[in-house]
Amino acid sequence: DGTGLNIFAEAHKDHFFDVGIAEQHAASFAAGLANAGKRPVLAVYSSFLQRAYDQIIEDICLQQLSVVLAVDRAGIVGSDGCTHQGVFDIAYLRNIPGLTLMAPASTEELQSMLRYALAQDSPVAIRYPRGDSALSPAVVAPLEKGKAEILTEGNDLCIFALGSMVEVACNVGEILAESGISTRVVNARFASPIDEDMLKLSARQCKGRIVTIEDGIIQGGFGEGCLDILADTDAQLLICGIPGQFVPHGCRRELLKMLGLDSQQIAEKIKKKWFGNQ
Repeated sequence: DGTGLNIFAEAHKDHFFDVGIAEQHAASFAAGLANAGKRPVLAVYSSFLQRAYDQIIEDICLQQLSVVLAVDRAGIVGSDGCTHQGVFDIAYLRNIPGLTLMAPASTEELQSMLRYALAQDSPVAIRYPRGDSALSPAVVAPLEKGKAEILTEGNDLCIFALGSMVEVACNVGEILAESGISTRVVNARFASPIDEDMLKLSARQCKGRIVTIEDGIIQGGFGEGCLDILADTDAQLLICGIPGQFVPHGCRRELLKMLGLDSQQIAEKIKKKWFGNQ
């Protein structure tokens, strides 16, 4: 019920397997199915996928098997509690060779990413949050591996946002516009591989000012991946994410505010860093 698959389970009894809380077995089972020519989708909460890290590496990715990891409850999940905060998955999945890691900015984009993932001949993970997104694009741009999407143009700075934080980034851009600051907002789409060309181009076109926003742990996360890519440039990075701490219980809005990841606080950080807090 938690993953929303109860309806699918009723409709497709021969295509659904519930292994309970045996996440390690689930990953190896999915690998076996893929090795036999099937297209398995492993749906599991982000914080519980951690239990199957060895199987993801050894059984799925080392063999480049076509398993889709549907990483539910990714990011800050609010009232599910401290144990369910899915804030480590970007960091623990991004570094696995051969694994594509995506994060949708909207429900429509999630659907598009699932179709894309099922068509690949290699492992793909899609991290998505609990709840719905307020973003609802009329048309979802076609997906190309490792390619980001520009949502709004600007030349004073560029924000690269991942998944559910794209909505926050759009709000930040609107706040900055009130102070006459022109902001390019990019939907990163991929945490691995990161769109290096778009990142470097935006750094050149936006005066070397790059902001990254993610609802994951900063250490080893998306922002640090961008920092590595821009290490040989003159770009300045402001990484907005979750500092090295466990996230407590609370509603998502309150937690974002507590962590300094709400739109207003991010806009203030940007102004203070580059625009004299205007």
